[in-house]
Amino acid sequence: MKIKILIADDNSFIREGMKIILNTYEEFEVVDTVNDGKEAVDYCKENDVDIALLDVRMPNMNGVEATKFICEETKTKPLILTTFDDDEYILDAVKNGAKGYLLKNNDPERIRDAIKGVYNGQTVMQDVVLDKIKSNLMESKEDECKIDKSLFTERELSIIALIAKGFSNKEISKQLFISEGTIANYITSVLGKTGLEHRTQIAIYYLTGKVD
Repeated sequence: MKIKILIADDNSFIREGMKIILNTYEEFEVVDTVNDGKEAVDYCKENDVDIALLDVRMPNMNGVEATKFICEETKTKPLILTTFDDDEYILDAVKNGAKGYLLKNNDPERIRDAIKGVYNGQTVMQDVVLDKIKSNLMESKEDECKIDKSLFTERELSIIALIAKGFSNKEISKQLFISEGTIANYITSVLGKTGLEHRTQIAIYYLTGKVD
């Protein structure tokens, strides 16, 4: 069964080019393309879409706002596709439920892998995107709100920190000398305590200074 993809971008050249590229992969079916976030939300509400590939800057409704409505009102998984100068939207996009944040300058294979990863329940955030978040937060003076560390065990805090550094479960396993299954259990515990939904949000949670 093919992964059904909706492309939302106000640049027709990028929109149609992405459609042509993605349709070359037999596992994908681009079901439609739209001009803005509102059209994306409406389409996902009325049609069966697995992945919504959203630009950030669009008229009527941007990709960050569309992400929120798509997550709240549909089963579609939003994947943000952005450019280097859109980093101010990253935090809001993840808080709104974006399952991935990818840069437009990636090669087709990287975008393909990201779409498949998000479809299979993973989250995708490039190191360069996490670096931009860290850079922004270091310059910000608004991260005074600190979470009570007593909510977490020492092991959970260690895992949260490694997730924020971009480590996979396999890499965390090697670092802490515990099994991947045990790590998954710790992550589930952290998600339960924080009310977050996925590991990318855990990374943002840590990087905002709420967990030191």
